[in-house]
Amino acid sequence: MAEHPAYPVGLRLTGRRVVVLGGGQVAQRRLPALIAAGADVLLVSPEATPSVEAMADAGEITWRRRPYAAGDLADAWYALIATSDPEANTRASAEAAAHRVWCVRSDDADAATAWTPATGTSEGVTVAVLTTSARGRDPRHTAAIRDAVVEGLRDGTLVAPHHRTRTTGVALVGGGPGDPDLITVRGRRLLAEADVVIADRLGPRDLLAELPPHVEVIDAAKIPYGRFMAQEAINNALIEHAKQGKSVVRLKGGDPYVFGRGMEELQALAEAGISCTVVPGISSSISVPGAAGIPVTHRGVAHEFTVVSGHVAPDDERSLVDWPSLAKLTGTLVILMGVDKIGRIAETLIAHGKSPDTPVALVQEGTTAAQRRVDATLATVAEVVRAEDVKPPAVIVVGEVVTVGPPTLA
Repeated sequence: MAEHPAYPVGLRLTGRRVVVLGGGQVAQRRLPALIAAGADVLLVSPEATPSVEAMADAGEITWRRRPYAAGDLADAWYALIATSDPEANTRASAEAAAHRVWCVRSDDADAATAWTPATGTSEGVTVAVLTTSARGRDPRHTAAIRDAVVEGLRDGTLVAPHHRTRTTGVALVGGGPGDPDLITVRGRRLLAEADVVIADRLGPRDLLAELPPHVEVIDAAKIPYGRFMAQEAINNALIEHAKQGKSVVRLKGGDPYVFGRGMEELQALAEAGISCTVVPGISSSISVPGAAGIPVTHRGVAHEFTVVSGHVAPDDERSLVDWPSLAKLTGTLVILMGVDKIGRIAETLIAHGKSPDTPVALVQEGTTAAQRRVDATLATVAEVVRAEDVKPPAVIVVGEVVTVGPPTLA
């Protein structure tokens, strides 16, 4: 008999019985999607992995702790057979066929009446990839095709521009610490849909080169002691372009709400009646130390970390930081925007009880090709910054965690 390709179909399983035989790794991979589909899942297995057991404990599935028995598939709409007993799998497969229950077998695809595709989702679209026949099925090849399609949908490169779903209004996108690969999937997709991008200097600048020629890029750089675009002008630009029906992305470094004035922009947009989407980003306060081999917490070394802004000195009346209290903490102190103030910050911490020998690391241009790490102590950091000509942007880490990682990671 000639072999025919499988017929693709989407099963609506809400409230319908699905029987899973076997509680091992196959079940652990497949159960979350069945639960998400609203299926009434019955697991039949004498044992289960800890993750599968947790699903049962949470009431997401019903678990009968015994081997397969005849009749288990009588009320099923769909079955997944994945036990370690080939004879039991064969009997269960025969029962499924007798009851006309579509059945997937993890041990023998040729004996199954259904195959599980490699699936992925992007903004409400499910991508399912099947090979054309049982012969020569290569799950790795199928998964690779799935991944390529999903990535193309997520970053906007797969869909033709005139079919692309555009998100009108403004998106405040956290671009991450600098490496373009560290922006979120959603942030990258919104960039691909944008008509206008208002970008900070500290955002992932390499991403701007990927934008189509029609995208207008507005420089909102706030370079220390240099040219800058006033916050009010940024707000007005966001509002103006959004009111023209354009898709606007405000691309910010790190996370929009970690010293990024994102809330000010959102408030201005709300007052103007403009919808705004906030896309969190990876904060440089955690990611940059990690990229330089410094954990902000470490067992037996630091049980907490505190992130503060150093853009105003401790003796400045505008400062909202309680430096005396910070000096008494035993955990890690992460300082952003503090390169030019680190001397006075170190003096203040020492004056309020911090040891002068406390390790300090400065990570300049973290996660980028220009990243470099400079080490010092509170007593020496001011001189080291001058001698090494450390420039912003740089993340400063104060605490014993600085010495935890191997030197080769610096």
